[in-house]
Amino acid sequence: MRRSPSITWDQLRVGLVIGVAVLVLGVAIYKLGQAANLFAKRYQLIAYLPDANGIREGGSVMVAGQLAGTVKKIEFLPVDADTTRNLRLTLAVDAGVREQIRRDSRGKLRTMGLLGDKVFDITPGTPRTQPLNDGDTVTVVQALDYEAVIAQASGAVTDMVALTKDLRLITGGLVKGEGTVGQLLTNRALYDQLNGTLGRANTMLARFQNPNGSVGRMLDDPTLYNRLVGVIGSTDSLVISLNSSKGTAGLLMRDTTLYRNMVGITRGADSLMRTLTNGQGTASKLLTDQTLYDQLNKLVTDLSAILADVRRDPRRYTKGMIKVF
Repeated sequence: MRRSPSITWDQLRVGLVIGVAVLVLGVAIYKLGQAANLFAKRYQLIAYLPDANGIREGGSVMVAGQLAGTVKKIEFLPVDADTTRNLRLTLAVDAGVREQIRRDSRGKLRTMGLLGDKVFDITPGTPRTQPLNDGDTVTVVQALDYEAVIAQASGAVTDMVALTKDLRLITGGLVKGEGTVGQLLTNRALYDQLNGTLGRANTMLARFQNPNGSVGRMLDDPTLYNRLVGVIGSTDSLVISLNSSKGTAGLLMRDTTLYRNMVGITRGADSLMRTLTNGQGTASKLLTDQTLYDQLNKLVTDLSAILADVRRDPRRYTKGMIKVF
């Protein structure tokens, strides 16, 4: 049986559906590629990292927070002393942002949001440096470690929990009446005593304010104040008089004549003391010569005996001294 060469409506309808599906698929692929910059021309940059925690091949490369490429490859480097270069990242970056990435640009790992995926973010450079070319290296800076931040936050939460427990113990003790504050809160007798003390203090203050009392007079009567002002004025006048160069006190304080005279007297006394102690002269002999002292002592003793004898028998010494003519 010979098949008819004409196309049936069913066949045409199936072909139209397939054509529309292919068209929609092509548009979707184009839009997705445009959104992910799959069809953009790219060039490669290199970045060295100590670790790439959270980032993977195919991860996003951002320039100033905007999607500009992907992480093409992550490679381990040979082990050496430089621990800042454990991994080498090959970045496929859109050529359209070449002018933004310059030699003073800085790259770092950051998180999309607080708990999102890791991306490699590059800051735009400045016009004073040249753009990075294909195969150049991006300088990497230390990024904020969210794990360390979370660890610190965990420590802070632990401290807050401990503080809450301590506050609970303190408030529990206050409610139970423990300690002075607890007694103030729960003990009625202590409250009454404090109230009585305050009452007596108010009574005392009222007595202080009594104008007939000594304290009240000190507070209200200006007489004492005026007398104190007078005393201070007199003291000031006395100080002025003492500072005057005309009075005796002022001369004693300012004139050096008395000082020089006293220095001269001191020097003369010092010279006299040296003369008395050098062993020369009568006075020095009297002070230092034991023999002269003994002779003078014997002379005084003999004179004392003679005077005593004269008092007993004065005629013995006056006989023949009186003559009658």
